[in-house]
Amino acid sequence: MSPKFSPFFSFLSAIAVIILVTLFGPEEKSLGANVRLVYLHGAWVIAAEVTMLAAAIAGGLGLLGQVVPSIRKDWLHAWSAALGRTGILFWVSYLPLSMLAMQANWNGLFLAEPRFRLALTFAVVGLLLQAGLWIIGQPWLTSAANIIFLVTLRVAFAGAEDVMHPPPSPIFNSGLWHIILYFVLLNLLAWLAAYFLSRSFLSLPENNPGITGESHEKNINPF
Repeated sequence: MSPKFSPFFSFLSAIAVIILVTLFGPEEKSLGANVRLVYLHGAWVIAAEVTMLAAAIAGGLGLLGQVVPSIRKDWLHAWSAALGRTGILFWVSYLPLSMLAMQANWNGLFLAEPRFRLALTFAVVGLLLQAGLWIIGQPWLTSAANIIFLVTLRVAFAGAEDVMHPPPSPIFNSGLWHIILYFVLLNLLAWLAAYFLSRSFLSLPENNPGITGESHEKNINPF
């Protein structure tokens, strides 16, 4: 595949578009232009969670394929691995965005905030987990781990105290449709970037020794 049209080039292009869209995002009465960092960090963490959910779903179907021959378990395991790696990278990169948003809007870093501490813990654990799974190279184990990681993360955050993230969503409950539609657009762009990064991981030859580059991606990816 030509580098010009590679998934990673598409990922970088999506990031460039996201930066431009963020720079021209709508301002807010109390936070002004700094609210754009809040929009971006919100879209980024949602993209991480959606990607992790997709990894868990693909992994679950792949594990089902271990006993149902008609299910393409190798393809599903490969997607689960790629999505899991993308999800944790989005999760890790969301943390500095969160810190920038804190500093810009509230003139300080509240690193003791319960949900931020949980996010940091899961970032470290998730990175180590994905690195270990990559080294071990067992597709079914990666799929199972992606499911367990997502479930653990959701259970932990369900019981976390809300300090700087009070429910319900202030954006979707604002009644300001130009902000709501803008935030939806930012989310869709972040999901698109996550898809392209996952495709980049999917093109790696690890799941099929002897198959590299474009031929490997065609072997496991019908899109």
